[in-house]
Amino acid sequence: MNVSNRGCIRRLSLKSLLANRTRNLVAVLAIALTAVLFTSLFTIALSINEGIQQNNFRQAGGWSHGSFKYLTEEQFEELKDDPLIDQWGLRRFLGMPTEVPFNKSHVEIGYSDTNEAHWGYCDPVEGRLPQEGTDEAATDTHVLALLGVEPEIGATFTVTFEVDGHETTQTFTLSGWWEYDEAIVANHILIPESRVDTILAQVGVTPPGSDGMTGSWNLDVMLKHGARSIAADLEDILTNHGYQSETPGENYISTGVNWGYTGAQLSDKLDPTVMAIIVGVLLLILLTGYLIIYNVFQISVAGDIRFYGLLKTIGTTPRQLRRIIRTQALLLSLIGIPVGLLLGWLLGGVLTPVITAQLNGVTTVVSVSPLLFVGSAIFALVTVLISCRRPGRLAGKVSPVEAVRYTEGQAPKQKARRTGKGISLFSMAWANLGRSRGKTFLTVLSLTLAVVLLTLTVTFASGFDMDKYVSSFTASDFILADAGQFQTGGDGFNNEMAVPEEVIDAVDTQGGITGSGRVYGKTSPALEFVTEEYYRSMWGRWNTQEQLDSMIAFMDRTEDGLLADRVQLYGMEPFALDHLTVLEGDLSKLNAPDGNYIAAVYSDDDYGNAVMDSHWARLGDTVTIRYVEEYEYYNPTTGEIYGSLEDVPEGAAYAERAVQYRDVDYTVAALVTVPSALSYRYYGADEFVLGAETFLRDTETDSVMYYAFDTTQEANAAMEAFLQDYTENVNPQFDYESKATYAGEFESTRSMFLLLGGALSFIVGLVGVLNFFNAILTGITARRRELAVLQSIGMTSRQLRTMLALEGLLYTLGATLLALALILVTAPFVGPGLNGLIWFFTYRFTLWPIAVVLPLFGALGILIPVLSCRAAQRYSVVERLRQE
Repeated sequence: MNVSNRGCIRRLSLKSLLANRTRNLVAVLAIALTAVLFTSLFTIALSINEGIQQNNFRQAGGWSHGSFKYLTEEQFEELKDDPLIDQWGLRRFLGMPTEVPFNKSHVEIGYSDTNEAHWGYCDPVEGRLPQEGTDEAATDTHVLALLGVEPEIGATFTVTFEVDGHETTQTFTLSGWWEYDEAIVANHILIPESRVDTILAQVGVTPPGSDGMTGSWNLDVMLKHGARSIAADLEDILTNHGYQSETPGENYISTGVNWGYTGAQLSDKLDPTVMAIIVGVLLLILLTGYLIIYNVFQISVAGDIRFYGLLKTIGTTPRQLRRIIRTQALLLSLIGIPVGLLLGWLLGGVLTPVITAQLNGVTTVVSVSPLLFVGSAIFALVTVLISCRRPGRLAGKVSPVEAVRYTEGQAPKQKARRTGKGISLFSMAWANLGRSRGKTFLTVLSLTLAVVLLTLTVTFASGFDMDKYVSSFTASDFILADAGQFQTGGDGFNNEMAVPEEVIDAVDTQGGITGSGRVYGKTSPALEFVTEEYYRSMWGRWNTQEQLDSMIAFMDRTEDGLLADRVQLYGMEPFALDHLTVLEGDLSKLNAPDGNYIAAVYSDDDYGNAVMDSHWARLGDTVTIRYVEEYEYYNPTTGEIYGSLEDVPEGAAYAERAVQYRDVDYTVAALVTVPSALSYRYYGADEFVLGAETFLRDTETDSVMYYAFDTTQEANAAMEAFLQDYTENVNPQFDYESKATYAGEFESTRSMFLLLGGALSFIVGLVGVLNFFNAILTGITARRRELAVLQSIGMTSRQLRTMLALEGLLYTLGATLLALALILVTAPFVGPGLNGLIWFFTYRFTLWPIAVVLPLFGALGILIPVLSCRAAQRYSVVERLRQE
């Protein structure tokens, strides 16, 4: 027979809840602390994620989800109305100024519509974007400062720039400007689309030009599905219209995914190991919250077990008892969770600016995302419901008779055994831990989590490898070069960009240099000879079969069928050679003045691993380099010889072949990778390294591409100040890179993660200590009669405190051993996972945090039981014996 008693159960839950206000306060605090844990961590994580994304967007040039690159106008019109696209923007690149005063700035001139300008941080704070059919332009304050133009509407300025290799000078009228943001890589001069078409016609360039991009239509999009699956959505859009982005061909369209979205980055790196680490961290956080609340409800049920036994005697079912406990948990959650959400958000809001201040260029953003509060509330509520399930089952299973006789932590019944050993305080402490093995395990586990998290934080922060990080950007303490050499998309190295000896002398006279070397760059034509198969394998990545056939048809061949392909050459002094990574062979042979040795340069990935199929030359091979002194131009179809390039008729097909040259044979002495900082910084041909003297002898050129040098620690700051002044005021054609700049960025990155991990460890450590305190205190409270009996039969207060202190030390020892076991077991999986997740990370196994935390937990293990015992002894033995 069903009885409608839900109202009765609810009233019973509420009345019993109100009867124990102290317990309610502890439970509300536990739930609030759990919500604080989740909310503060999620606030910090989401805030830093949003700050990093904002910084990434500025570096990437905007926050559109993705782009379709180098389209024809017909393709643009076809794709922009696809149903998967929520909003679209148009961008057309025209050209870049590279001469002074723009030699140290990346400035792009072109057209962007309203959406594109907004997504690219080009919203005028004064004026407006240029109107069609006018000579107007909008730009930022940095470009205006370089031009020496005051930011006033109607001001005119003139810029000389190249459009697909054709120089042009244009005058514009300022229609608006925005503030310069140094984090944004590219500056823009935005002009009307009609002006773009006019200038293209003036210089005789038809989109997409010979470079494949000038004047072409670039479609940037915001997707209806958001940033969850950018790459897949872009591919679906192409598929809907019969295009693809995998293999170059007639239906090929290049796409770009905005790497600024952390979701897009993570999806590229989301292998099973990384996924396991993420899931493991989330479970660790969830388990921490569970331990807070579970202990409170377990102790609460144990304290009220007689009450539940009496309810069972009058017919209350186990299901109804579980409902009583669950209802109480939900009522307490209504108070605890909102309080915890507010306090957690405030704590996260305080910590986030402190953490982001350690990371240069990351925007300080305190997230107020609804997802943050909803997610934290759900996490906390689920944790509460899970935590009260087992105490609910305990209350439902106990019989009325057992409930009346219940004592917390009753030991499981075991067959009595006689031993010859006496009873000691240690054996009693050990036996007490075994009486409630579940509570003991959870207490040990909560302490273990704090130790493990601290160890992981230290391991993570100490694993950031500054040498890896800095070597990706610079090779020596300082590198001096023409400013254009450091600019993305600038001119290829030429003799006008060479560093003259007087500039090098000016640097050397500053003193404090411990080592230096020149890197010479190729400024005259040179060729190598490769097989057609190799040529197709390398260039087939970016060209169709038909395009490759056309390219090969215009190339010169040797008698044995090898293709003459252009080659990049370096000349390096010993200091620079010492900064190369040797894969095979011996680089010292390159320093022999009369030797004909060469090193083949291989590409490497972001993690410094050489790509062994990126070059054809192997150790001991003979490489023939052809130094060309004069080319002859001819018609490959008719064979007609034109002579010089100036003699080629306009619009005629032509090819070139060397008619005056010197062939030099070299032996490959080493296979190497060149640091990015000392490379040409663009790819387009196979590369080889020669010793400096051999390079000067055979190329008959002496253009210094880089001057790299190290200084003493004491001279470092003075050299930095000198170079900054010299390249800004004395000789602005040149610029420099320094290791100190990147080392500072590295330290700020490491400090941010250390502070973030420290905050996480502190919160979890606090939870562990509170659980420890809770377990000891409630254990003493629940066993107050038992402890009083021990004292009544002769145990002294000192012996009682010693026994309880030993229990605390055993908790600490158990936590240490369990933490050590977990770290040893997970190290083989965590190490490779972190190494693969972060390119400048080197996993180093460490255990010293355990040794640091062990004395602290040992002190707590003694102090908490002693203080708890003294608090309990405020009552006499007789009073404690009379207590129920």
